[in-house]
Amino acid sequence: MEAVEIVVAHHERVTVRVGDAFLKIDADRSRIDIEVEAMRRAPIPTPEILWRRPPVLALAAVPGLALGRRGEPSTASPAAWVAAGAAVRILHDAPPPPRPGRGPDEIAAQLDSECAWLTTNNVLPADVIARNRRIAAAALRPWTPVFTHGDLQPAHVFTDGDAITGVIDWSEAGPGDALYDIAALTLGHEERLDDVVAGYGTAVDVDVVRAWWSLRSLLGVRWLIEHGVDATAPGCEVDVLSTQAGRDS
Repeated sequence: MEAVEIVVAHHERVTVRVGDAFLKIDADRSRIDIEVEAMRRAPIPTPEILWRRPPVLALAAVPGLALGRRGEPSTASPAAWVAAGAAVRILHDAPPPPRPGRGPDEIAAQLDSECAWLTTNNVLPADVIARNRRIAAAALRPWTPVFTHGDLQPAHVFTDGDAITGVIDWSEAGPGDALYDIAALTLGHEERLDDVVAGYGTAVDVDVVRAWWSLRSLLGVRWLIEHGVDATAPGCEVDVLSTQAGRDS
């Protein structure tokens, strides 16, 4: 009998691995719809869809190893990070899914709400929140929507040597800011930003990428806390916010 491994488990979704298959069970059917559509449209490697019976989506395992993990140094080669940047560029050059994306005004409203929650609950020092809110403002400018993954953390990018073998977890894919994907990929791995930009192959406004680091982290801390994930681990969101605030002081 093959063992069952719990990969992700919280009140929104559960992912288990059985042999070479992953079973994703999601309380929100729309997220599965988005994921399936995005994988079918994406011009880069994605997991094979084995079958789908809502609320369950079965996917084949992607070969290789993750590019990196939250709070851990990446052991992937610089060339693998360059390849990741090139894959992101291919994705961004493809037509985005035909559904609305979030714009700067909607994100700004959410950011204000999250900063208020962080302040009210004394989760972070007030000056760290204020400085990162100021940094984050640079990301809230008009952008031309592209096909974004939406949660392109390095744990979702798999490599075999220096080659990209697959990108997983597409439930937040849709039209968005290209620099958000680059920021998500390099959050907590600042030393890899130059490699990703080199692979991306066009001019990247690094100040906006850094702004997205602050913005994504401010938006993510409450979710992580409420889902039992340590946001204070080295290299993770709270650490990033402290580093960003120190840079801004």
